[in-house]
Amino acid sequence: MPQPEFRWPDARQPDPLDETWQSVDQVFKDQPEPDTAVTAPEASVAPPLPYGPTSQSPSSSSYEPPPSGRPAYEPTPTPPFPQPGFVRQQPSHGPVQPSLPRVHMQPEPGPEPPSTPAPASTFTPAPAPASEEPAARVGPVPTLGAPRHSGPKPPLYAPEPLELPSVRQDPTAALTPDMVVDGAGYGALTVRAASVRGDSHRYQGEPRQDSLAVVRLGAPGADGLLLLAVADGVGSAARSHVGSQEACRLAAMELDSVSAELAETLRAGDRPGFAVLADIAVGRVATLLAHRAREHGDDPAAYATTLRALLVPLDPRVRTRGFLAVGDGGTALLRAGEWNLSLTDPEHDGDGMIDTRTAALPHGHRARACLLAPALPGDVLVLCTDGLSTPLAGDAGMRDFLGSGWGEGAVPGPADFLWQLQYRVKSYDDDRTAVVLWEAVP
Repeated sequence: MPQPEFRWPDARQPDPLDETWQSVDQVFKDQPEPDTAVTAPEASVAPPLPYGPTSQSPSSSSYEPPPSGRPAYEPTPTPPFPQPGFVRQQPSHGPVQPSLPRVHMQPEPGPEPPSTPAPASTFTPAPAPASEEPAARVGPVPTLGAPRHSGPKPPLYAPEPLELPSVRQDPTAALTPDMVVDGAGYGALTVRAASVRGDSHRYQGEPRQDSLAVVRLGAPGADGLLLLAVADGVGSAARSHVGSQEACRLAAMELDSVSAELAETLRAGDRPGFAVLADIAVGRVATLLAHRAREHGDDPAAYATTLRALLVPLDPRVRTRGFLAVGDGGTALLRAGEWNLSLTDPEHDGDGMIDTRTAALPHGHRARACLLAPALPGDVLVLCTDGLSTPLAGDAGMRDFLGSGWGEGAVPGPADFLWQLQYRVKSYDDDRTAVVLWEAVP
């Protein structure tokens, strides 16, 4: 089908768009003069051509003049920015579109406007909401400060962590924390535990050789037990810090495997039965500890460590506690403000003298075991290494200080307990570890 031939409009005939352009032009000519402070931007592009199929888009930069005889239309200037009171008029050549109805929005309550308007050059911000107002200044944050000490002067060692072990020399030693703190609460039972590297080990860059454990044994129910344990690595053994950690871990696993039987002996007050179970578990701990040393190419003697543990039934009707130990340390009872330091070690006279001779795992594999007398409400039971038991026996100032902190009023928080445990006594610079059990008063 042939396409119709295109022809330009005859210039002698009236152009139907002339009236439209003249109407638009008249609208802008009738506008009020703009404020001198505001200038209308100049038109940057030519309008689209009103004729022919090749009309250019507003983005085009070229302009083809109309055929001769036609009046040339100048680019329509961009209207100035609206001024106050200016209302844009609708062109006369098109219908007026109805505007959408206005919805009156109730303004949110806020501060009352000022009686006299502020100058145009000033800006008064609205007051901040109550939640954004700055908090009231508080005083200095309270701190516990340096640990207390016996005597008129503290020990020469600084009470903070000092030299650290080298990772290249012994990664296990380097990753052993300078101090740890732990705790638990089960009904009427509250536990606080902490272990601190001694001053001599800090000064020489050696690891903390003490370890502790606060774990729950057995299935949920009446047969559940709380295991409180401390271990003191022998100072002359090169890997005793590993030995003490392993002794606590292995003791928890072995005692958990016979937790139901242990709970039954405590419920029945069966001392011989408890001693047999404790001795079997400790023997397995010794065997596994020696095996661990050989696996790593070490002499089992390098892992030498003591171990002391308390088994506390979670059944509140059972007031008997089981005790087992290999080597030295301390078990003390604070009752009604009075200390009993020979609760499980009657052979020790409690004079505070340091004795380096002690049985130790893994070569010492026989446990001393006994049942403690029924606990009373308000009792405080202390299980510790000799880093605490020795100065506690030899220094009255420490007994008074810890007796006031642990035997009167509320149970201290974990951070307070750690600070109290670091009470300093001259000449006692060994690692210090304690697990303390509070029996609530009904």
